[in-house]
Amino acid sequence: GMPQEQYTHHRSTMPSSEGPQVYKVGIYGWRKRCLYFFVLLLMILILVNLAMTIWILKVMNFTIDGMGNLRITEKGLKLEGDSEFLQPLYAKEIQSRPGNALYFKSARNVTVNILNEQTKVLTQLITGPNAIEAYGKKFEVKTVSGKLLFSADNNEVVVGAERLRVLGAEGTVFPKSIETPNVRADPFKELRLESPTRSLVMEAPKGVEINAEAGNMEAICRTELRLESKDGEIKLDAAKIKLPRLPHGSYTPTGTRQKVFEICVCANGRLFLSQAGTGSTCQINTSVCL
Repeated sequence: GMPQEQYTHHRSTMPSSEGPQVYKVGIYGWRKRCLYFFVLLLMILILVNLAMTIWILKVMNFTIDGMGNLRITEKGLKLEGDSEFLQPLYAKEIQSRPGNALYFKSARNVTVNILNEQTKVLTQLITGPNAIEAYGKKFEVKTVSGKLLFSADNNEVVVGAERLRVLGAEGTVFPKSIETPNVRADPFKELRLESPTRSLVMEAPKGVEINAEAGNMEAICRTELRLESKDGEIKLDAAKIKLPRLPHGSYTPTGTRQKVFEICVCANGRLFLSQAGTGSTCQINTSVCL
């Protein structure tokens, strides 16, 4: 038990026949038990507090440099490893370590919004599981030097690269018209313009030129092939002109008489028709060659 303090107090200096009186000073009884209880409770709280502190330090991975993968540097906070943010994160700049990539991962999509002062969305980029969508007034792709490669807005789509290459097996489909100064295939490749179900029309106010310098040019149709010049002439400039499939007529004295013409050629290459007779009539109608 707690030692009890005793002391002797002399009420007067005069000798007394009764002898010195002794007073007991201390804590005993129910007060003593309450004191022991509070001391024991305080020790338990201290031990629990110490255990919780050690557990928090262990779980949060506190070190001398910082808390876990989070480091406090002179430039701000440095976060290493994988991180998960359940609430909005506000930062002026987010960058990875030098030499490492920065990854954004999401189970659904990643959305980047550019807001104005009234928190209205001006530009939005959504990368989802099925598509990548961009919303804005204009979309541009430029090189490191600032040269425009691709631009798209409500008015037009501009491709600023030196060459546009389409690698799809089906080619490129233009539902409307297309305007270009030159249509050219790759070297040693064929150029094919095709309309599978409708007609193919090429128009130019100053002329359409089709040139095959090292090969043949073929024009094949099922019904009629028509060459028409409204105000000018049609020239066939070649060393040889062949019409191998012209039909051959036969003489029938009992048949009905029809107007028959022969094809005549002028010295300058002009063709004209002359009504056929028993002999050639081209010399009679030479006024056409003038």
